[in-house]
Amino acid sequence: MIPDLQTGIRDKNYCIKSVAVIVAHPDDETLWVGGMILSNPFAQWFIVCLSRKRDKERATRFGQALKVLGADGVMGDLDDGPNQKPVANKVVEDLIMKLLPHRHYDLIITHNPSGEYTRHLRHEETSNAVLRLWNSDKIDASELWTFAYEDGNKAYYPRAIQTAFICQKLWGDVWFKKYRIITETYGFATNSWEALTTPETEAFQQIFKQKDIKKKQIINT
Repeated sequence: MIPDLQTGIRDKNYCIKSVAVIVAHPDDETLWVGGMILSNPFAQWFIVCLSRKRDKERATRFGQALKVLGADGVMGDLDDGPNQKPVANKVVEDLIMKLLPHRHYDLIITHNPSGEYTRHLRHEETSNAVLRLWNSDKIDASELWTFAYEDGNKAYYPRAIQTAFICQKLWGDVWFKKYRIITETYGFATNSWEALTTPETEAFQQIFKQKDIKKKQIINT
């Protein structure tokens, strides 16, 4: 069962009400955190997707997915060509700052710095840009989590990392609704990579700001 953000996470006793999810592509929000979103409909979810705004089909399907998820969101048009040439840090950061409403969030969730599988450069660039902005206090959030999945260097479909801060199996009906978003809303075939990947267990790592880590190190020495 995915944690109830309203009653707290592990040793936390406060309610997480506002959550921003920052992803590289339309469908990432469903694949990696869809169960968390569906399991916490009371929260205010805002999803930032950095690419495919000009892709009319994917953009339309993203809008439909937001409705099923009960979330608001916005898209950008970051280069997502097949060659996957690196994008400058500033370009990614500026786009995030442009798309993400300037407000305080209880929680921001994004890609892992090493991605969820081997290998997608845009996932890594998105994650690292969010981490830089958060560490420099340019985006305001009480907590930051990253998706926690790995594929054994392409040995298998992405799996939740069992030792992550949060790693819990979805209820069957929640997973099925998430799967239907991938196969019906987004239109991926049942034998597609996306459909076969759709995780039944979701996992997240908690990230700490560099300045907070340094403070803890000073206190403990």
